[in-house]
Amino acid sequence: MRKTALHDLHVSLNARMVDFGGWDMPINYGSQIDEHHQVRNDAGMFDVSHMTIVDFKGDKVKTFLQHLLANDVARLKDSGKALYSCMLNQEGGVIDDLITYYINDNFYRMVVNASTREKDLAWMTKQAKSYAVEISERNDYAMIAVQGPNARAKAHLALGEDAADKLDDMAAFYIRDYGDISVARTGYTGEDGYEIMVPEKDVSALWSRLLEAGVKPCGLGARDTLRLEAGMNLYGADMDETISPLQAGLSWTVAWEPAERDFIGRQALESEKAAGVKLKLVGLVLEGKGVLRNHQKVIVNGIEAGEVTSGSFSPTLNQAIAFARVPMNIGEICQIEIRGKQLNARVVKPPFARNGKSCL
Repeated sequence: MRKTALHDLHVSLNARMVDFGGWDMPINYGSQIDEHHQVRNDAGMFDVSHMTIVDFKGDKVKTFLQHLLANDVARLKDSGKALYSCMLNQEGGVIDDLITYYINDNFYRMVVNASTREKDLAWMTKQAKSYAVEISERNDYAMIAVQGPNARAKAHLALGEDAADKLDDMAAFYIRDYGDISVARTGYTGEDGYEIMVPEKDVSALWSRLLEAGVKPCGLGARDTLRLEAGMNLYGADMDETISPLQAGLSWTVAWEPAERDFIGRQALESEKAAGVKLKLVGLVLEGKGVLRNHQKVIVNGIEAGEVTSGSFSPTLNQAIAFARVPMNIGEICQIEIRGKQLNARVVKPPFARNGKSCL
């Protein structure tokens, strides 16, 4: 398995390490639930150096990305602004979901998922051939996500004495350079905070300074329950190459205008839309005791009608929650088959919780 530059620090902190997409990563440092609450109530940090940072440069890079992505990078006018999008195949299935940062007209930065790195880079390189775009994987960078209501203030303490002056006015969903570090006000938890891209040689020192500032390490287990509560999809669970964004609750990421923009997968999405989308992604809250898990059957009127795509216990709500892909006409109540029993679940619109509070 591959190891991040912080691997030895995780081991020294007695992290429980697991295989995550071919990377040896910390799932928790003792209590996943405590780490979840740490992010909701204060500040926690995650090693996300397994994520892939890719830089795109060239005179035609904007035109290329307008073709590559379902969302439209032309919406990005201000330097540093970020855009969430899906990258589709010709059939409209999701190859990956990702964030693109606009630096200038000839330079964009992208962060893609760890498990999809090889196929993403191969697909991008293939599509870029006629655009003369330079694509560079930035494996010289590591990344730490610092998340929570106190995350930015504590991160400023760790970054440097003038960090607050340089970063405090940065709006959400922007990126800004701070020396040779890039600080993005983005995240995957539903809380405020930063995703900090730092030269790999300096990441251990930054991690240690964050610890000194009172930011506690958190594993990928808490990151998963946090993103689920916040209503954020997980690639490979809630969508993949066989699922369109229209079926994954991501219609808002598809930029239909201008009509002449011919992004990859557009024709397939237009055909699906015209025929009527048959499935949608909804939230479920289990009524009573039990645990919702991926691939459990969703029952409507005694008939199997879908399945759970992501399920877990919500530490914030203190009950089981899930995403499920179901027919468009599902009602307000369904049943979930758990260990041979059918238990009632309420159908809701995500998110379930943000900023430490219930959204239901």
